Amino acid sequence: MSNALTPQNPVPVTLVPEKFANPLRQIQGVMAQPAVRRAGPMALMVGLIGAAGLAWSALSTPPQKTLFSGLPDSDKAAVTTALSAANIPSHIDDSAGTLTVNEEDFSKARLLLAGQGLPKAAPGGYAILDELPMGVSRAVEGERLRQARETELARSIQEIDAVAEARVHLAMPEASVFVRDNAAPSASVVVKLQGGRSLSDAQVQSIVNLVASSVPGLKPDAVTVVDQMGGLLTKSGDGPDSANDERIEFQRRVEDKYRQQLIQLLTPLVGAGNFTAEVQADVNLDETSATRESYDKEGRLRAETGNWTGNMASGQAPGGIPGALSNTPPPASQLSTPQPATGNPGTPAAPPTAGGPAPDPAKQTDAFQRAYDLNKEVSVTRAAPGNIKRLSVAVLLRDPEKTKRTAMEIQQINDLVKSAVGFDQARNDNVTVISRKFADASADASAAPKWYDNALVPMLARNLTALVIALLVLLLGVRPIAKALMKKREDATPAKDAAALADGAKGEGAALTDGSGEGGSAGIGPDGEQIAVQPPVSLDQIETSQSYEERIDAVRGFTRDNPARAALAVRDMLGADAKP
Repeated sequence: MSNALTPQNPVPVTLVPEKFANPLRQIQGVMAQPAVRRAGPMALMVGLIGAAGLAWSALSTPPQKTLFSGLPDSDKAAVTTALSAANIPSHIDDSAGTLTVNEEDFSKARLLLAGQGLPKAAPGGYAILDELPMGVSRAVEGERLRQARETELARSIQEIDAVAEARVHLAMPEASVFVRDNAAPSASVVVKLQGGRSLSDAQVQSIVNLVASSVPGLKPDAVTVVDQMGGLLTKSGDGPDSANDERIEFQRRVEDKYRQQLIQLLTPLVGAGNFTAEVQADVNLDETSATRESYDKEGRLRAETGNWTGNMASGQAPGGIPGALSNTPPPASQLSTPQPATGNPGTPAAPPTAGGPAPDPAKQTDAFQRAYDLNKEVSVTRAAPGNIKRLSVAVLLRDPEKTKRTAMEIQQINDLVKSAVGFDQARNDNVTVISRKFADASADASAAPKWYDNALVPMLARNLTALVIALLVLLLGVRPIAKALMKKREDATPAKDAAALADGAKGEGAALTDGSGEGGSAGIGPDGEQIAVQPPVSLDQIETSQSYEERIDAVRGFTRDNPARAALAVRDMLGADAKP
């Protein structure tokens, strides 16, 4: 028993952790096992590769944007088929029922589906009434009828070429038996126009009349039409604003007419893009009406009446002896031509003038009335609006690259412009033509969108970020671990070779051992080369081992160096376990 392995200060070695040991120590013990330590680097490398893959998938996937939501299955199938044919990836969320596409493909997908008329699912119009269940209330039936009418009106408005989408809202109050409680219905229409299109006044009025004619009791004045930008398209024709708008529109048409004339005149002469022309027309939009009455100064005599007493037949006074002879009728009288009056009718005769003939003593009165016909002329003059009161024209010409325009050329162009617009000096018209260098196109290029505003920049940034993360993981994580594994493998191979050579040397005996049986530190191999041999392990080294693995290695080394003492120690341990 003297050869038994009995250290001076025995330290209990717990190969198996106790049931209620510290969990941290248990984890440390598990991690300290050789198998776990050998597989740890490989597991860490696999974890880093998986984390890099997850980061790549999360960053390389572009953000999604909802294209449609709540579509029926038939429309989902049609939409996804159209997107797949156009190489646009799409995703359907089963939980929310939404159809999403990549953010950079959203506009392209909308344009593609709009061109194909997808999705086809739209409000059913009057088909909604077919889905009414039996026994619905009057209020529900009225709301469904109103909804069907709004949908049908929206579909009719969308048939207009310039209208992309339309929505109609009807406000229809309930009828009342009391006249004072009756409210007139009203309607509002929201239209979304096609890109670059607009509605004319006639088209807006047609929409108003369409809606007003479709609802009983709805007047056109109660219909409002608004576009997608919030602009009011319907305007009242009775207010002052309407008259001002008409004046401005008329003036704009006049200016456009003159501007088009200048463009057609100067384009063949100086070329398109080598000039600009602006016209300012002062238009007289006042409507005037004048009535004029005129009379002829020399009138024509129409009728004349007069009262006068003519001269007697004889100038002797009556006389003689009364009797039969004196009762005889006088002879027939002779009328003389009346003398014209010297003044206005009814005025007394002028007094006798000195040296003139004596007035007729037989003439007693002279009264005349004359009526004249005067010519009357009535003229009505109505001046229509639209007369040009003053015209101002400005034309800017581009100078040639290497030369300048001469004064004669500019004067000729000035004369052409005056002839084209109808220059009138009496109206104080003004025409100005100058020639200058135009601004460089680089100034316009500087105002263009920046390169970082491009839609491809975010996608490239995401991909580059994911690639950089993957490279960092490979260089800073996987590469050091792989190098450590290769170095450990290289270090383990010479150690095994040295241990095998040391065991062979111990079998020879004298050259490698001393009297106590403890191994030396060097030996000579069969080829004559020096072989390094591990030093012998003592009991103190076993006691001072810190970790479980070091203690196992020390025990293995001691058993290799002292096989006899190890066998005695095992026998003593078995004998001690056999005793009661």
